[in-house]
Amino acid sequence: MEIAVGMKGEASTLVERPDTALEVGSGSLLVYATPCMAALMEGAACDALEGAIPEGKTSVGIELNLKHTAATPVGLEVRAEAEVTAVEGSIITFSIAAFDEAGQIGEAVHKRAVVTEQKFLDKVYAKL
Repeated sequence: MEIAVGMKGEASTLVERPDTALEVGSGSLLVYATPCMAALMEGAACDALEGAIPEGKTSVGIELNLKHTAATPVGLEVRAEAEVTAVEGSIITFSIAAFDEAGQIGEAVHKRAVVTEQKFLDKVYAKL
């Protein structure tokens, strides 16, 4: 399978206390944390690429322009839906929307790069 515009993915989770701004250190309230929503959105993008990236390669997040527009309390399910909007060489762009049970809570434009796993890891661990 080839990566193509229009591919879609989804990720969801139940908001629990460890997912809150208070617990992750991004705020003082027991509401769904923006960093957790960012991770959920990236997960939806990865899901969109499932089966389309050849063995020995993977995708890594390189850019995320995110708006968190509504708060979600502990106990609600949150879901992110990603769609590939552009493929330019090894760079894939996604449009992502996030929802809780009451409606939309965020949106993002996200970019991922397809890389060779071992080459990427060798470069990272060369920093040590």
